[in-house]
Amino acid sequence: MTSISFGQNENEMKTFDSNFTHTVFFWLKNPDSATDRAAFETSLKKFLDNSGYAKTKFIGTPPKASRDVVDGSFTYSLIVTFESDEAQQAYQDEAPHKLFIEESSDLWTKVIVYDSKGI
Repeated sequence: MTSISFGQNENEMKTFDSNFTHTVFFWLKNPDSATDRAAFETSLKKFLDNSGYAKTKFIGTPPKASRDVVDGSFTYSLIVTFESDEAQQAYQDEAPHKLFIEESSDLWTKVIVYDSKGI
């Protein structure tokens, strides 16, 4: 599998590794609360900046849906890629990930994860 590099801006994806993709959707309890959104974004960015395993570090919000097949009901999305299954498991167990969950889990009402391995 190959990696694709993206822009150098800190808000852009850095390296997309097609071996393992971890896509997470978050629904905040109070999505209209600027305080909750700021707390969530701060905690998530801190976690990603300190992760030793996450390659791609994309945080998104839903755009206005233009087609019926687009689900824009979530508050935030996260796309993280890994070089291997082992790296993804290490990410799950690392201290920054556990701290993010501890700091932010009371802010969300629902989380859905889609993991994919490259073919």
